[in-house]
Amino acid sequence: MATPPLAPSQAAAGGNFEAPPPPAMQPPGTDMTGICFRDQLWLNTYPLDRNLIFDYFALSPFYDWTCNNEKLRMQSIHPLDISQLSKMTGIEYMLSEVMEPHLFIIRKQKRDSAEKVTPMLAYYILDGSIYQAPQLCNVFAARVGRALYYISKAFTTAASKLEKIGYVDTENESETSEPKGGKETIDFKEVKRVDHILASLQRKVTYVM
Repeated sequence: MATPPLAPSQAAAGGNFEAPPPPAMQPPGTDMTGICFRDQLWLNTYPLDRNLIFDYFALSPFYDWTCNNEKLRMQSIHPLDISQLSKMTGIEYMLSEVMEPHLFIIRKQKRDSAEKVTPMLAYYILDGSIYQAPQLCNVFAARVGRALYYISKAFTTAASKLEKIGYVDTENESETSEPKGGKETIDFKEVKRVDHILASLQRKVTYVM
């Protein structure tokens, strides 16, 4: 009967070789939403479950090697042991959502006490690929920027159409000296006033952007 493969941390501890040095640590709060990490060799060797998912996450550039979880790993304690993490203070990672084996969500947070934690960032592991979830403020900024773009575009279109209306052919005006029944006359002063208002609003929107 074949024996199951050892976990990465166990394999390193049982061998007569030194563990490889950790990758360069990213400063806290770095925007790494454009990075996707995947180690196909690891995925071909070990299963993705709640017991080994943190060992896989620790291979990625998202992992902070100064976190409390790493201190527990050095003591051969499971890095997600909440009974141990709650006794410590500082940066830690927690497994917040699990849908084995397809989706895992890991939250990075700062612990000040056993009861007080401050969420910092979130990462999700989707079918073996690790991503950093965008921060809420960045999502709002992108949505607001897109809305302002379309508002500015609408003002530009409306202003250009009003400008075309203002330039009425003078020959047509002379031919229609008397207003015809059923048609409204154009108040050019009102058109210019609305055009001025739209231009002012457009300048304000452009300034906000």
